[in-house]
Amino acid sequence: MSNIVLMNGSCADQVADVIVNAANSGLWAGGGICGVIFKKAGMNELTKACGKYETPLKDGSAVITPAFNITNAKAIIHAVGPNFAVNPTAFHELFDAYYNSMKVMMDNGYHSISFPLISSGIFGGSLDNPVAESTKQCLRAYNKFVQDYPNYEINVKLCAFSAREMVDARTEWDKDRIK
Repeated sequence: MSNIVLMNGSCADQVADVIVNAANSGLWAGGGICGVIFKKAGMNELTKACGKYETPLKDGSAVITPAFNITNAKAIIHAVGPNFAVNPTAFHELFDAYYNSMKVMMDNGYHSISFPLISSGIFGGSLDNPVAESTKQCLRAYNKFVQDYPNYEINVKLCAFSAREMVDARTEWDKDRIK
């Protein structure tokens, strides 16, 4: 039976088949969770693996690399979330970043995935509440995925890093659960 949970913590620290990097279109090491994942995996190894993909990737796309030195996961999926400062209406691309990550996970035979709140930090732009929007799109993508692939069991962890993010994510999460 598939499930999704919201938790307070770093997606990079969760035990899962796959952890998700909130990647930039060039797949280079960045700040935030991207920087954390590159450091944990091994900067040189992960940079070399990411360099095998033709970039820039489109917003909403997802690609996979080995986890290298990350012992709590088998692989890393790099999901390119939109930059809402550049494209303030990129809600479909944010949905795609989550959905395509689950699809890449399935295509590689994995069943558990740990997400950060994609496009909720610096890529949140001028959205009123980037954390709530990211939570909403993750839930939409999860619901669509389990509808599209009802026989493929997945376990999803959506991770809100800070206490403030957890409050905003929980508010959106509870709204979705009431529907």
